[in-house]
Amino acid sequence: MLTMFNFDLSLTTFVGAAVCFGILVLHPIWSRRKSKLPPGPRRLPIIGNAHQIPAEFPWMTFSDWSRKYGDIMHVDAMGQSFVIVSSPKIAQDLLDKRSSVYSDRPHFVMANELVGYGESFVLQPYGDNWRRQRRLVAQDFAQSNTPRYYSLQEREARILVRNIMDTPSSLVSQIKLRIGMIIIRVTYGYSIRSEDDALLATSLKAVENFSILMMPGNFLVDLIPPLKYLPRWLPGTRFFKTAEEMRKILLDGAYIPYNWCKTNLETGKTLMPNLCATIIQEAGGELPPDTQEKLIWAAGSVMGGGLDTNISAALTFYLAMILNPAIQTKAQAELDNVVGKDRLPEIADRPNLPYVKAIIAEIFRSGPSLPLGIPHVVSQDDVYEGYSIPKGSVIMPNIWHMLHDPEVYPNPNEFNPDRFNGSDVEMEKVKDLVFGFGRRVCPGRYFAEATLFAIVATTLATCNVLPGHDADGKKVLPEFAYSSGAIIIPKPFTLRLRPRSEQAAALLADVPSAFE
Repeated sequence: MLTMFNFDLSLTTFVGAAVCFGILVLHPIWSRRKSKLPPGPRRLPIIGNAHQIPAEFPWMTFSDWSRKYGDIMHVDAMGQSFVIVSSPKIAQDLLDKRSSVYSDRPHFVMANELVGYGESFVLQPYGDNWRRQRRLVAQDFAQSNTPRYYSLQEREARILVRNIMDTPSSLVSQIKLRIGMIIIRVTYGYSIRSEDDALLATSLKAVENFSILMMPGNFLVDLIPPLKYLPRWLPGTRFFKTAEEMRKILLDGAYIPYNWCKTNLETGKTLMPNLCATIIQEAGGELPPDTQEKLIWAAGSVMGGGLDTNISAALTFYLAMILNPAIQTKAQAELDNVVGKDRLPEIADRPNLPYVKAIIAEIFRSGPSLPLGIPHVVSQDDVYEGYSIPKGSVIMPNIWHMLHDPEVYPNPNEFNPDRFNGSDVEMEKVKDLVFGFGRRVCPGRYFAEATLFAIVATTLATCNVLPGHDADGKKVLPEFAYSSGAIIIPKPFTLRLRPRSEQAAALLADVPSAFE
């Protein structure tokens, strides 16, 4: 996966682009020098701090800088102003309390214009179109509505655990498949019948492409927008072809499942309830063209927003359990006491399982899937604590730093659910950071939490999570480490799931087959 500010260009291309773009860049830089920007590392002409920001794990560098420059910093990349926020208070002051002017998104030429993700509410500018799209999703995934999906989430979690138990090497593919099935089912009422389902494959590829596009600097055209006007035959314009390929996948991923849902709603093939069918039915079976277009893109955003982040969290859980058998034992005792051994846990059991809830909060804290969140943009000049924040600045909350601050979370690199002391308030503080801020908070938060709970509770109630073996049959203890990227995923590891008892294995065996 490409990462922030990681672009490659020849010296000739760079010099030419710098000359063409220099005037556009230098003017705002000179203007900013007249105001008191937040502190930050010294900038070079034209490129600013771009040379100082690593391609991998930039949040670590920002974390180091915060110790020198403070919890609000300014950096510059090719004339674009970035404000890095490293404390929950400042993030909430700006992104929550001043959300009316801090709710815009960066405009990525590649993602928004050339590929088309700008139609999605995830990247749409803050305004009426965004509000209408988000409202369509938010009403279906509101906390009061999520229980109608519990049985589906529980079923898929049980199949997931059973399949990993039978074939440990399928860990990643099974997590991706089962979470993808849940999201497609609740969005379109479509039931996947095989692991190579074309609709699922297209959706997964669209999500992968979005992950590549979502961070600033992955494509030079995002930093130098006039490049979009270059003739496509010129050397160095490969990004046009990449955009065409991604655009086709995006359009297929948005329109094909929606059209399937609408066409099959009357035949009964569309499984209820689901997001799109519910909205179509409430409108009497036919939506106005403008509303339909908004629903198509809003529904497409659900898949993009829920897949990789849930995969990351589920893998973090399994990795943490391998390395912390005592935590498994404590959680299993709680599950045995509350749920018993004669049935599988249900999402409705959650209020009575405080330690399992603490494990989930610690998953979010120890490995936030979006360590820098999704950037916000300030829509007008602002001042905070005496510092000027120029209009158009990209605001990047360093979520990873906030959740690894040793003054708030002692021994932050230790996976320790007991740090919350069973306090729902302290657990909510973590989730409030990882699910976004202000008017851009994730609308699927409660649905995502329920999915992860089903996976965690089912696994711990029925299995012991053990290290995998190497070719010689020796245990292999993995490192608690992540790959770098816009969305972080634990580095590859192996595991085994061993049933806690014959009764536990029998309970899983009774769950209907994957594609029934």
